[in-house]
Amino acid sequence: MAMTFKMATTGMWVTDECKTSFMEMKWKKVHRSIVFKIDKASRLVTVDKVGGPGEGYDELAASLPPDDCRYAVFDFDFVTTDNCKKSKIFFIAWSPSASRIREKMLYATSKEGLRRALEGIHYDMQATDPTEMGMDVIKDRAK
Repeated sequence: MAMTFKMATTGMWVTDECKTSFMEMKWKKVHRSIVFKIDKASRLVTVDKVGGPGEGYDELAASLPPDDCRYAVFDFDFVTTDNCKKSKIFFIAWSPSASRIREKMLYATSKEGLRRALEGIHYDMQATDPTEMGMDVIKDRAK
């Protein structure tokens, strides 16, 4: 399996599948969201779930586990006050309160490496519960 980027702080690797899926979401609009997880055994950041073009933000939020950390990217389409269609990509670091401390530390130290590998992210968010990453927060940041 070919590796794309090594994360300097934790020694984690980002798989080519992560970057390919992100580019498909960004340029081809094949995906609406992508959830990433760290496989501790192989020390790889891998794609956990891909949301289809018809899936919305609620499906992404529901797919995040209540007791384990994940990374997610979401392609948010909206119309500005000038009636222009825009799209912004959000990077969400999901670290729920119920997750283990070791997991939180691993995901926190690996976050920047994955974020650098995914070029074209507009906004960065950290969330520990669903209210911190609600649609109202997304809309407010995208203005």
